[in-house]
Amino acid sequence: MRLLPTFGALSLSSLGLGVALLTSGPALAGSGVTITSYGHSALLITGGGASVLVNPFKAVACAAGLAEPRVSATVILASSRLLDEGAPVASGTLLVDPGSFKVSGLSIEGIAGPHDRVGGRRFGQSTLWRWKQGGLDIAHLGGTAARLSPADKVMLGRPDVLIIGVGGGAKVYTGAEAAEVVRELQPRRVIPVQFVSGKTPKDCDQTTVQPFLDAMAGTPVKRPGRTLSLPGKLGDGMVIEVMR
Repeated sequence: MRLLPTFGALSLSSLGLGVALLTSGPALAGSGVTITSYGHSALLITGGGASVLVNPFKAVACAAGLAEPRVSATVILASSRLLDEGAPVASGTLLVDPGSFKVSGLSIEGIAGPHDRVGGRRFGQSTLWRWKQGGLDIAHLGGTAARLSPADKVMLGRPDVLIIGVGGGAKVYTGAEAAEVVRELQPRRVIPVQFVSGKTPKDCDQTTVQPFLDAMAGTPVKRPGRTLSLPGKLGDGMVIEVMR
């Protein structure tokens, strides 16, 4: 598989122009996508002739007790190299650093930003991801607690699907913080990740999805289970999809 970096690293704070996503290749066909959840913030997104795995994890900390996503994908997008969101457990072309890439018809933008609320001084930098697949613009903010600058909002645009961490703790948005980001970006579908379901694992500083749902009161909520299928064109109304 050939990986072609096509642009320098993108900075959340220094770049003020939007990033245009290329519109060629089979992964951009308007066939929609199927999303499979492995828990924590790991999702396998299949459609348009490609598969994207986000944030594969080792079963440690808040991911303790979950089955590790030992699957194969066209490309793997990790927020960082931390074991709970960038573990080497899956097979495929791994992207973790910011930049612009083309992989098997996918045009992928990685945007650099702090992982935490203190400018990255505690957990370093993370990468936010945006790409187009199956006719849908997808943004992955599954591993950050940093506020978005005006430049960030321009770069991310209005995604069709927003994957966002909501469970709080030192390096993930709280429910209220995530709701603020959602209101800023106005995605059509929101998939919350990085939250606790059931008993809180030892050494986990995250909460449940409920504070986020409370902060988004009035927005329709669906619970599709482990698998979600989305068409290549979505209506303008926002829906929160809480996956298992």
